[in-house]
Amino acid sequence: MKDLEKEIELIKERNKRVETDKAWETSWTRKICIAVLTYLVVVAYNYGIDKIDNIFLSSLVPVMGFLLSTLSLKVIRNVWEKRGK
Repeated sequence: MKDLEKEIELIKERNKRVETDKAWETSWTRKICIAVLTYLVVVAYNYGIDKIDNIFLSSLVPVMGFLLSTLSLKVIRNVWEKRGK
């Protein structure tokens, strides 16, 4: 009986980790962090190019693309899941 209780506790712990991972993957915190990091990398890259008039504005382009893709991926995934069932 102790082994069964231990297994149940291990499963509960695993489920908590999985729920936390899922929450992180879909969180705005994660998306914003990735967007900010992407922006900083693109700003640094554009500084290296030196031929762009407004590097801060042009650096927003890939960031906006990333944000739009994260927003649309959920819709695409939902459609994909419905078609698969």
